[in-house]
Amino acid sequence: MTAHLVVALAAAFAAALTLFSGFGLGTLLLPVFALFFPPSLAVAATAVVHGANNLFKLLLVGRRADRSLVVRFGVPAIGAAIVGAALLAVLGELAELGRYRIVGREAVVTPVGLVLGLLMIVFSLFELVPRLRALRVERQHLVVGGILSGFFGGLSGHQGALRSTFLTKVGISTEAFVGTNAAIGFLVDALRIAVYAVTVGLAHGASPFAPEDWRLVATAVVAAFAGVVLAKKSVHKVEMTSVRLLTGVLLLTIGALLAAGWI
Repeated sequence: MTAHLVVALAAAFAAALTLFSGFGLGTLLLPVFALFFPPSLAVAATAVVHGANNLFKLLLVGRRADRSLVVRFGVPAIGAAIVGAALLAVLGELAELGRYRIVGREAVVTPVGLVLGLLMIVFSLFELVPRLRALRVERQHLVVGGILSGFFGGLSGHQGALRSTFLTKVGISTEAFVGTNAAIGFLVDALRIAVYAVTVGLAHGASPFAPEDWRLVATAVVAAFAGVVLAKKSVHKVEMTSVRLLTGVLLLTIGALLAAGWI
């Protein structure tokens, strides 16, 4: 019962937050699942909840999506995600850069985490520094954003952060931002989950989850849906400036934690 309550609260909060920011569900939920699952299954459980949540968001707010942005940004992101996933196998062979322990917890600094974390910190400045925040990205340049987002998504699963950074720069409404983010996120997740299902099936020949594990994952899925429904009621009241501030703070925080080896 304790596990279900902890997972439900974390999933609902994270899902509500990510409706506006466009990222963060996987980052916040993975450590919670890691309390109850081995690392590999925690990643799988998070992917299932993440994909189901993006599908649910797509059904709720997808009609608000800017279709031209979905095509210009989403298609390159999907292709680049495949390349990033392939590179992950190579980088996974590189030695870690270092370990250290603070307040009883060991942090591991990896090449992937350090590079992505520093990149996210740089991008956070474009949301938090007024002069940089005033910059705009022309739609014809969104292909570059899609490639970067998809590549790092395939590499580490953190594609939503970079995607949100670019989409906040094209001058769209909060509703269009939320819908477009949901549509692109679903496309990338569908690819990732399909690849994961194939690799796990080849490795195990059956589901790696026991029935009680699936019940915990289902709890997270339902709680995430509830968080999205509650947050959706406030979408029309939220200004895009607030979304950009939230995006910047999350980018800075998650980037620092990644670079430091804490997540």
